[in-house]
Amino acid sequence: MTEPTQASQAPFDAAQSVPPSVQRAAAWSWRLLLIVAAAAVGVYAIGALKVVIVPIAVAVLVTILLTPVVAFFQRRLRMSRALASGIALAGLIVLVAALLTVAGASIVRGFGDLGDQAREGVDKVTAWLADGPLGLTTDDLTQWADKLQDLASSSGGSGLVSGALHGAVTVGHVAAGALIAVFCTFFFLLDGRTIWSWVVGLLPRGTREHVHQAARRGLVTLGAYTRTQILVAAVDALGIGIGAAILHVPLALPLAILVFLGSFIPIVGALLTGTIAVLVALVAQGPVVALIMLGVVLLVQQLEGHVLQPFLMGHAVSLHPVAVLLAVAAGSFVAGILGALFAVPIVAVINTVVLYLHGHDKFPQLGTEDHVAVRGRGHPALDLSIAQVAENSAADAASDEELGADAAVGKDASPVAEDGK
Repeated sequence: MTEPTQASQAPFDAAQSVPPSVQRAAAWSWRLLLIVAAAAVGVYAIGALKVVIVPIAVAVLVTILLTPVVAFFQRRLRMSRALASGIALAGLIVLVAALLTVAGASIVRGFGDLGDQAREGVDKVTAWLADGPLGLTTDDLTQWADKLQDLASSSGGSGLVSGALHGAVTVGHVAAGALIAVFCTFFFLLDGRTIWSWVVGLLPRGTREHVHQAARRGLVTLGAYTRTQILVAAVDALGIGIGAAILHVPLALPLAILVFLGSFIPIVGALLTGTIAVLVALVAQGPVVALIMLGVVLLVQQLEGHVLQPFLMGHAVSLHPVAVLLAVAAGSFVAGILGALFAVPIVAVINTVVLYLHGHDKFPQLGTEDHVAVRGRGHPALDLSIAQVAENSAADAASDEELGADAAVGKDASPVAEDGK
């Protein structure tokens, strides 16, 4: 009779009644929710500081492109690091300014005309779809036409450029962002190793080496992506630009520049900007030339999708085209044009870093012999001040010891000391 009574009075443990599978699912769930919340806070912080973060990201990309140039100047021309960095950065600024000056007039006029001709092309396509054999309803066509016209106007004028600089919504922000980018690029080229050492030094001691080695591989991935994307964008721009010039489509140069800028959004950028070329050809040369221009755009797109992206971009970032497309879609949904531009390089770097931290090294040839010096030599003036303070402290301590070695005498002598005498 006693044992059943004790069993009935035993406390009920609710946790033991939950199946292990439910416990594991709950453990995963709250951790995933915490990760999502942290990511949301990070995205919000980036959005709030985009005027600063976007120029820094641009500075990192430009630094990767100019680092081989700086090394060449140092190795071949025996320049100092500061001089080589300044000349490389100044040369890039002069080159961009010269290109904009040479083609600036036609580009400015051309971007102004692209929007008008693209709108006319959309109107012609809308009329053909409504009156042609498809017989689509006018309301649906009007909605699609409005969307295409908004795209054409934003891409035709300076909308694409202003969208790429979405973090700088005013002229003052653009100037501040450009200044920050130039300033950061120079010091990244000059003293990037020291800056990185300081960042790594903020981490716990046990994780510094792993973070440093993972970051080296991420930097290689980012450099490969940047160079490959420039090559892909140049091929897209040349293909569509030369096709437009052969077909005597007006505004071939602005169209090529527009395609080059749009191609920095992988997969979809060249296709969307190439659509503007088709609409311009429809207005200027008629439907036959527009169809040929469409064929040129699709041919260039197939070249990018089946040759350049798999062999060049796939080797550079090791991402499946589906992952690239999803990254672009998610980035554009979260941060618009800026998100679409930076989504793929961010995902590529994260992929490389996470794989390395989990034991899969994509670049074993880099080795692990490169170690970052977390704490280098201090500033000479600061070291001198610290030495002087230490010397004075030692002198004061020695004086105190000497004064305390003999018994006190005089009026301040204690009775104990006098008795001891």
